[in-house]
Amino acid sequence: MVALGVLLTPIIQKQEQTLDQLRGKSFAVDGFIVLHEFLALIRDRTGRPLKDDKGNITSHLVGLAFRTTRLISDYDMKLVFVFDGKPPTLKGKEIETRRKARRKAEKEYEEAVERGDMQEAYSKAVMTGKLTHQGLEDAKKLLDLLGIPWVQAPSEGEAQAAYMAQKGDVWASNSKDYDSLLFGAPKLVRFLSISGQEWLPSKGKSRRVLPELIELDKFLGYHGITRLQLIDMGILIGTDFNKGIKGIGPKTSLKLIKKHGSLEKLPQDIKAKLPDTIDQIRDLYLNPEVTSKYSVEQGELQEDALDEFLCVERNFSTKRVQTLINRMRNKAAQKSLKDYFGGRV
Repeated sequence: MVALGVLLTPIIQKQEQTLDQLRGKSFAVDGFIVLHEFLALIRDRTGRPLKDDKGNITSHLVGLAFRTTRLISDYDMKLVFVFDGKPPTLKGKEIETRRKARRKAEKEYEEAVERGDMQEAYSKAVMTGKLTHQGLEDAKKLLDLLGIPWVQAPSEGEAQAAYMAQKGDVWASNSKDYDSLLFGAPKLVRFLSISGQEWLPSKGKSRRVLPELIELDKFLGYHGITRLQLIDMGILIGTDFNKGIKGIGPKTSLKLIKKHGSLEKLPQDIKAKLPDTIDQIRDLYLNPEVTSKYSVEQGELQEDALDEFLCVERNFSTKRVQTLINRMRNKAAQKSLKDYFGGRV
C-alpha cells in the first residue's frame, strides 16, 4: 500500500493525452508505485495475489511484464524503472502509518471472508499488498532479462526520476504521485497504462482515465507561484515527510501562500501548527540525494533465461512468455532498422 504524496488534484493544470501522442517518448518510471499498483489490481476471485507453486507472489511480475512490453513494442516507448533506496528519516512516520493501514485492511479482509462478503473482502484485499525483498528482486531480474534498464536510487525514487528528467536523459517522469513536481521534474506523466483504468479501493470499482501530462513551468506560471512556494503549499497540505494542517487542502494552501508569500509570513495561528522540520523538508525537495551513475540504454533480451525464470521458476505459461519474447524481438528489430537507416524508419 502506498500513499499518493502531496495532494494537488483540485488545482493541477493537466493535458490529457493518448498513448499515440506519447509514442516514442522516454520515461523514468516510479517502480515502487507501479509494482504496488499491480499487487493491488492483479488478484484472484477472493482478492488474494497470484502466486507460484512455491508461494512466491507473481501478481506484480504479470503486470510488469505484459504492460511494459506492450508500451515498448506497440508505442515505441523507452522506459527506465527507478526504485527507491533508503528512505529519509523524516519519512518514518508515514511508513508506519502505511503499515498500520495495511494491518487494518488485512484484519477487515479476514472478517469479510468469515461472513461471506466477498465483494467487501476483495475491496480490502487490494489494500493489503506488500512488496517483499524477494518480490522486488524478482522484478529487477525480470527487467534485466527483458533488457529493460532500471536505476537504484540512493533515496527517493521520484527525486531520482526528476533528476533524470531535468538532465534530459528522459522526456518525463512517470508516476501517479505529484511529488515529482516538488522534486523539480519538468514534465510528469500520470496514468501511463494500456487499460486506461484506475482502481479505487475505497469505492470497490474502477474509473476510466487517460494519461495526463503536467508541465511544471506551465503549472507554476498559471498560478503565479514558484517551485519553493509549491513546496511550502505541500507542507501545509501534508507530504510524505509531515502530516499537514487539518482543514487546509490544495485550494486553501494556494490562497495562503499567494497572499503571504511563504510559511514564515503566515498568520501566527497557522504558523503554530507547522512542523519544526520545515527547513529539512524543503531541503529534501530542493537538494535530494540522487546518483548520476546510471544508464538508460536498452539491454539484450535473454530469451532462454527469461523462459527459465518465468516458466520453470514462477509457473508462467510458455505461450504467454513467448508473447513477451515476440514483443521484445519486434522492438529489437525496429531499433536495428532505425540504426541502419539513420532513424528514418
